[in-house]
Amino acid sequence: MSKIEEVKARLEAGKAKLVPALVQEALDEGSEAKDILQAMIDSMGVVGDQFSKGEIFVPEMLMAAKAMTKGVDVLRPLLVGDTSSSKGTCIIGTVQGDLHDIGKNLVAMMIESAGFDVVDLGVDVSPAKFIEAIKESKNVTIVGCSGLLTTTMTAMKETVQTIKASGLTGFRVIVGGAPVTQEYANEIGADGFAPDAGSAAVKAVELVKSL
Repeated sequence: MSKIEEVKARLEAGKAKLVPALVQEALDEGSEAKDILQAMIDSMGVVGDQFSKGEIFVPEMLMAAKAMTKGVDVLRPLLVGDTSSSKGTCIIGTVQGDLHDIGKNLVAMMIESAGFDVVDLGVDVSPAKFIEAIKESKNVTIVGCSGLLTTTMTAMKETVQTIKASGLTGFRVIVGGAPVTQEYANEIGADGFAPDAGSAAVKAVELVKSL
C-alpha cells in the first residue's frame, strides 16, 4: 500500500492521530502536496457517501473530518500561494430564528476539507449579516444557508432572496437542513441543495466549477 493509500485508509477510519505523520511520510517519499490533498478530499467523499447511506454516523464523520483537518495542517504551508488548492471562500450560517448548529458545523468541516476557506457566521444569522460577510470576505464562491426548523423556512427564503437581490455576484448559494428539499431550494431561488454534509461538499465543488 502506497503512503497516499495509507493516508486515505486512515482518514476514512478517522485516525486523526496517525494521519499527520503519514501525510509527512508521503511528502518525504516525493508525493506532491496537491495530490495528497486530492486523495484526502476523495476519502472525505467516501465518508460522506457512507454517512448518506446510514453506514456510519455523526461521531465517525466527525473523526474523519478531524483527521482531514490534521492532515491539511501539515500540507497548508506547501499549499499557500498555490491558488489551485483553494476553491475560494464559503460563507455559512444557520438562518435567523434557528439555533441549531450540529448539521451546519459538519457541513462547514466537510466544505473546508474539500479545499474552501470557511467563514462560519454561527446561528440565528440575519440576511443583513450574510450580506455584510459576503462584502467583507475575499473571493466568496459559496454561501451556505442552513435550517433545521420548519418554522424557519420562511427565514431561509428571505435570506436567499435578499442575497440574490443584493447585486453581489461571483458565488453560488446552497441550502440544506432537515425540512429542506430540492423542490424548496428551486422554489426560493437557491443554486444548490444538499441533503447532508458529505453531499454538501461535493455539491459546493460542482457549483464552483459552474462559476
